[in-house]
Amino acid sequence: MIRFDSDYTEGCHPRVLAALTETNMEQTPGYGTDEHCERARRMIRAACGAPDADVHFLVGGTQTNTAVIASVLRPTEGVLCPETGHINCHETGAIESTGHKVLALPHENGKISAQQLRAEVERLRGDECYEHIVQPGMVYISQPTEFGTLYSKTELTELFAVCREFELPLFIDGARLGYALATDSDLTLCDYAQLCDVFYIGGTKVGLLFGEAVVVCNAALKKDFRNMMKQRGGLLAKGRLLGVQFETMFEDGLYLECGRVAVEAASQIRRALLKKKLPLAFDSPTNQLFVELTRKQQAALAENFALGKWDVTGGDTDVLRICTSWATTQEQTDALIAAIRAL
Repeated sequence: MIRFDSDYTEGCHPRVLAALTETNMEQTPGYGTDEHCERARRMIRAACGAPDADVHFLVGGTQTNTAVIASVLRPTEGVLCPETGHINCHETGAIESTGHKVLALPHENGKISAQQLRAEVERLRGDECYEHIVQPGMVYISQPTEFGTLYSKTELTELFAVCREFELPLFIDGARLGYALATDSDLTLCDYAQLCDVFYIGGTKVGLLFGEAVVVCNAALKKDFRNMMKQRGGLLAKGRLLGVQFETMFEDGLYLECGRVAVEAASQIRRALLKKKLPLAFDSPTNQLFVELTRKQQAALAENFALGKWDVTGGDTDVLRICTSWATTQEQTDALIAAIRAL
């Protein structure tokens, strides 16, 4: 069985595993105060062109989202996000467990617009029952979105401008940021550091055993963030395990290379799906493809491939997700393409 149902089915890039093995018996201080974490922070700041940013390492995406959002919001505030956002759909009420409400907005292919955001903030702040309702305290988006789509530089610039106007911190979930960077997107790591208040560089889905790197660009959000990490279970005692992994990923462009491997595999599969005239649900340039397949076609592929069930259309077809990763081989890609051609 070849798995194309997610991008974290394998362990980690061999260079990461080798680095962990090589440093295994080192004695270092705990909680991310070791030299590996410090070097990884310097490397990330340099890659982002953000020498004054704070960089923190956490284990997973839900933990990261919860710690960041809980650290920003006041008790009576909620977080605005697309209704398809990970914090709204796939985190078991983690944000709500901190006492904050997710304020979900309608989306277009996983994205929200600056105009839409402005209208919603003005509506909530102008409500005659203002003191009786949850008020927006920040904005959450992901790049790529849950549908594999991307915000352009213009879209992100406009969105951030509205956030600045209304004094709402903008938080970008970058669980799959490596795959966004590997596309023809006009956004770089330096752009993200300039066009939001806080974002994270995902590692769990992009070649690490585990780990996410939070980059705090807004000085007002830096205070006591490590305290919040500790309270939310995110301050790893053996923090050097995170530092070693990110240190390796940001040497010689390995992080970007991991993204390119997945995006190239997805591009080949996309061409095969289009040639077969199989309808794609979204125009995703990243490592996630969403294709509409009949039950018969699904059964044929399921003999040798694991795909992700995404949506039921109501007829004889479903939307399935094909997800490549940093570890997808050419042989695996060719096998799936051959199976698609045979449908």
